[in-house]
Amino acid sequence: MAETNLTESVTKIVELVEKMSVAELSALVTALKDKFGVTGAAFMPAAMPAGGAPAAGAAKEEEQAEFKLTLLSVGDGKKIPVLKELRALLGLGLTEAKDILDKVPSVIKEGANKEEADKIRTKLEEVGAKVEVK
Repeated sequence: MAETNLTESVTKIVELVEKMSVAELSALVTALKDKFGVTGAAFMPAAMPAGGAPAAGAAKEEEQAEFKLTLLSVGDGKKIPVLKELRALLGLGLTEAKDILDKVPSVIKEGANKEEADKIRTKLEEVGAKVEVK
């Protein structure tokens, strides 16, 4: 054990805890909370504000409503199927779709909602493209 200034009773408890299963540890935590009237807030990591709200960065990710899709690459021999899918999904002309393919990585669409972004990514990946959604 790394700590040498632990009392004998604390050392014994630590040794017992080391041997416990996850289910037993969960039951122990629950029993200690109940016994001493401890709320869940006392067990939250320091990064979590009181009340259980996630940190500001995590809230932004959950609330993101608009996504940007970027075509990262096209598999060997897959340019034509990807070109056709780009035109069908985005209503692009032949020249516009070809320009996107010639300038990989390139932005396909900005401001897409989650459903639309997932649909476009899935369809393009099915025909051999690699797409990033941010």
